[in-house]
Amino acid sequence: MTIEQYEQNLSKNLFKLWNRMSSGSYFPPAVKAVEIPKAGGKGIRVLGVPTVDDRIAQTVAAMYLERRVEPVFHPDSYGYRPRRSALDAVEQCRKRCWRSDWVVDLDIRAFFDSVDHELMLRAVERHIDEDGKWVLLYVKRWLVAPLAKADGSVQQRDRGTPQGNAT
Repeated sequence: MTIEQYEQNLSKNLFKLWNRMSSGSYFPPAVKAVEIPKAGGKGIRVLGVPTVDDRIAQTVAAMYLERRVEPVFHPDSYGYRPRRSALDAVEQCRKRCWRSDWVVDLDIRAFFDSVDHELMLRAVERHIDEDGKWVLLYVKRWLVAPLAKADGSVQQRDRGTPQGNAT
């Protein structure tokens, strides 16, 4: 379903999603795998495209978690943070390049493909209270939601998280 189709019956769709989530009966469907060529022809990156319901639900969970984890992030952390971007990181680098004559550059190969689910869940659990147990339940379910490939096959997952989710 497209966002436009979802909006045609927005109130009913949101109520249905809220009802299923609040009762614990929401199970995310498979995430659509979309292959994107990497820069320079060096392979492909698989992006996961969640359903509209999942995007909405993940946004709500992210908003809940964000209030709790934002205060503990390092000021120089820019990835996936509100009101921060890669351009902000570049600006900070430009300012600092005049103070130091060294640079640290790193890239964790296949990071999103290798995220340990148990470690992720422990991190989420550390930042929620009793009222947030629903977040942990749904993060567990999103982490193991299968990946629907273009050829029609479905891949089960026990580690990693597809890039492209709303969270």
